[in-house]
Amino acid sequence: MTARTSDIEKAVGVLRAGGLVALPTETVYGLGANAEDPAAVSRIFQVKGRPPSHPLIVHIGGAEQLGDWVEDVPATARLLAEHFWPGPLTLVLRRGRRVPLEATGGLETEAVRVPDHPVALALLKAFGGGVTAPSANRFGQVSPTTANDVRAEFGDAVDFVLDGGLCEVGVESTIVDVTGDAPVILRPGGVTREDLEAVLGFSVAVPSTSRVRVPGQHPSHYAPRARVVLVEPEKVVAEAELAQELGHRVGVFVPASFAGAPVKAHAVVAVPASLAAYARGLYGFLRELDRQGCDLIVASLPAEEGLGLAIANRLRRAAGPRSAV
Repeated sequence: MTARTSDIEKAVGVLRAGGLVALPTETVYGLGANAEDPAAVSRIFQVKGRPPSHPLIVHIGGAEQLGDWVEDVPATARLLAEHFWPGPLTLVLRRGRRVPLEATGGLETEAVRVPDHPVALALLKAFGGGVTAPSANRFGQVSPTTANDVRAEFGDAVDFVLDGGLCEVGVESTIVDVTGDAPVILRPGGVTREDLEAVLGFSVAVPSTSRVRVPGQHPSHYAPRARVVLVEPEKVVAEAELAQELGHRVGVFVPASFAGAPVKAHAVVAVPASLAAYARGLYGFLRELDRQGCDLIVASLPAEEGLGLAIANRLRRAAGPRSAV
């Protein structure tokens, strides 16, 4: 879906005036501000209710611009940018002078990417600068994958919403730290670990903790209003039915391997067999169960390979500290 030229022009005007624009990317909708305007960047934190220590991602229009925005570009960063940009990959590098500390959570590292969405790219080209854009939702809650999700979340608190249709990937970008001796995945996302390893030619670690703060590391994140409980796949139906009998309004994610099994629950989501379809629909499923009034969601983790690693990461964060299965 391509936004009208008039919409792009209006969005550019809002950014240049220090306002906030919700923009579509291939991952989720972002809440964007001029990356070089400290006051506009600070407003993102205010509107989202996001702690100022949580860094934002700077979106730029092309890999050729990377050197304009960061202090230095190691060979590994250039290699990854050449292979995966535009696309759902964020690189953590040394902060460039154009980016205020407000955008980096006070850190001297900077997260940057090139989104793979025609509307976002058209906006970045017309604006001619960088746009800081975390997901366009209240801090810690479910990320938006449609323009209507953004409007429902923020109402008039956002100056302009660019509608680019449903996000194709559906989960946030993979964040890779390339400031050290070897690249490290700080957040699994739309580019898989296997994709990265195929390009780099060696294994890439996914540590549970990191010295570098990046988006999505809060213990409870991507969370619906309903409490999320994670159990083994073979126990999903039984746990959901027990909770329903105990008086909960239960939403249940039925794994594809149990498709068609009858479930006594308030609402049922049949998990797609395709990991790409599951990732694309994940946040929509969580939002729908909230809309249906569920107070408890029972789910299991997919195999943690390919996009399954990103899906499992989001479900664990949605469940919070009690996410262990």
